[in-house]
Amino acid sequence: MKRRTFLATSVAAAAATVTGVSQMRIFGFGTDARASSEGNFEVTRTEAEWRAMLSPQQYAVLREEATERAFTSPLNDEKRKGVFHCAGCDLPAYSSETKFDSGTGWPSFWESLPDAVGTKSDRSFFMVRTEVHCRRCGGHFGHVFDDGPPPTGKRHCINGVSLTFRPAAAA
Repeated sequence: MKRRTFLATSVAAAAATVTGVSQMRIFGFGTDARASSEGNFEVTRTEAEWRAMLSPQQYAVLREEATERAFTSPLNDEKRKGVFHCAGCDLPAYSSETKFDSGTGWPSFWESLPDAVGTKSDRSFFMVRTEVHCRRCGGHFGHVFDDGPPPTGKRHCINGVSLTFRPAAAA
């Protein structure tokens, strides 16, 4: 085999591998790294228990850190007053009072409820981001960015399938 052919084939194989891993992560076809490596949460379940209680898309996002497609969540257009809860453990996580239309295609909030979320560094896709998750069950919500509105300047860009919405009681 000529050196040029070998190098071209090696580069193509490496690119295909990286693309495949990225697509697996985006669409939730990876390993359940969170469930196997992070068991320090109040609410813990086996992989089978999580799969039984969550839809396949919720499982991919909450347990495998996948991302739902933009503009697909009904919660993106939710305008009523109420509270958004973790779909994995029902912890109240975000108030409708802090929700705003970021134009990104995912529900966005400028602040979480007190003691509702945790964060960690996410070094996927050749960048460093701040991942946000449920502090009680560790379910992946999305990421936090520094391009949000006042008063915090933060944008919690959240996968809608990771949340459920409970409207406020009518007065």
